Amino acid sequence: MGSLDTNPTAFSAFGDDAGFQPLNPEDVRAYLHKAVDFISDYYKSVESLPVLPDVKPGYLQKELRAAPPVSSAPFDVTMKELRNSVVPGMTHWASPNFFAFFPSTNSAAAIAGDLIASAMNTVGFTWQASPAATEMEVLALDWLAQLLRLPTSFMNFTSSGRGTGGGVILGTTSEAMLVTLVAARDAALRRSGSDGVAGITRLTVYAADQTHSTFFKACRLAGFDPANIRSIPTGAETDYGLDPARLLEMMQADVDAGLVPTYICATVGTTSSNAVDPVGAVADVAALFNAWVHVDAAYAGSACICPEFRHHLNGVEKVDSISMSPHKWLMTCLDCTCLYVRDTHRLTDSLETNPEYLKNDASESGTVTDLKDMQVGVGRRFRGLKLWMVMRTYGAAKLQEHIRSDVAMAKMFEDSVRTDNRFEVVVPRNFALVCFRIKPSSSGAIKTEEDADEANRELMERLNRTGKAYLAHTVVGGKFVLRFAVGSSLQEERHVRSAWDLIQNTTAEIIKEYTGAV
Repeated sequence: MGSLDTNPTAFSAFGDDAGFQPLNPEDVRAYLHKAVDFISDYYKSVESLPVLPDVKPGYLQKELRAAPPVSSAPFDVTMKELRNSVVPGMTHWASPNFFAFFPSTNSAAAIAGDLIASAMNTVGFTWQASPAATEMEVLALDWLAQLLRLPTSFMNFTSSGRGTGGGVILGTTSEAMLVTLVAARDAALRRSGSDGVAGITRLTVYAADQTHSTFFKACRLAGFDPANIRSIPTGAETDYGLDPARLLEMMQADVDAGLVPTYICATVGTTSSNAVDPVGAVADVAALFNAWVHVDAAYAGSACICPEFRHHLNGVEKVDSISMSPHKWLMTCLDCTCLYVRDTHRLTDSLETNPEYLKNDASESGTVTDLKDMQVGVGRRFRGLKLWMVMRTYGAAKLQEHIRSDVAMAKMFEDSVRTDNRFEVVVPRNFALVCFRIKPSSSGAIKTEEDADEANRELMERLNRTGKAYLAHTVVGGKFVLRFAVGSSLQEERHVRSAWDLIQNTTAEIIKEYTGAV
């Protein structure tokens, strides 16, 4: 590309008389109008774009200049480069043909909230630093807690006043796990009479083998000995959920060996197969050892705003913390993970900082929440605004309708798979994820499990190369399995039916090739 530098005096933000004005009101209005037009056009056209881009690593370095420009350029030039170079290299998570991983939902209200929060650019580390930002986050979290029918012990405010529990909006589930692990670690060290962190090598943590890999990473970051991180095997007999009897057996064995059970992570909706750990039964086992229980409901927690799915959280009143991510399935753009704890002091005791320059009367009074003391860092974004705007704009009924529609489409897909004898559904469908695969058949071209794994891998790769759909895979019970996750904000039944047609036709091609090779 040629030089994009132009005369800086051509733009209102760079006039000689006024000097550099990056927030010139007319520029703000003009730039944002163009950005909003781009966003609107993007959502209109994203369905027609290949879901996966056809680019090679390092492509953008070649498309755009390798060194930053010295002089200014019109905003139109910047937008042109965005359209011509960046968009073609995007994996389009917003596409209605995106069925990989879990959805990353969005909405007009969330985008507007994020835009306004970015414009205000508040850094709400303490209540005083931005009272409205703190109180909006507290309010939005309490609203969501009510939609989830969480016990009042998890709320910041109850009908009788300020509670002992509460929440904080973090960036990801990883952060929620890390801060609760640190709080549990410190509580266990105090309980066991450890001198400082000397006893950390005796602390043990537990999770099913289906638990997200970020848990095991967070354990290492929190200082737990990798030898004391227990991954409990699961199987088809529990639909890959955690078996409380096996958990009890493992925890008792650790106690007998002189170790200190410290933390258990139960999951509602695992990433691989959407398995659900029995929250209440896990909490009952943990209580025998005074261990912290955290519930990771990052994806499926959103579904629990619907009464018909709420039973998956039964027993939550017994746990110490729970997190869920509205940025996955509740129409709120990244990043937005809501962490609730029954006793905020157990979190703040481990994470509080109180430097002189942040001291103020409101914080000293103890009547406000300083959210910096419930997270790893100090600075934080105004995340509560977009979550509040989503709930305020759409209301519970529309959000429930969205969840139910996705589940209905997933059931439709599941029914289609079950009626085609070339396929099998590998685990019972929970929520809006279907795990399926081409199955081996002694009378067919694909006879062995090895053949089936190879065929399913080929199916996924061919589907993704078309650009008309994007699926991801997992391994369940030693089998290579395709994951079909419904939930993209723009998805309709026609997109699911079109993807199924593509799957059927591509499978027919693969089986024909296998037949010819036999």
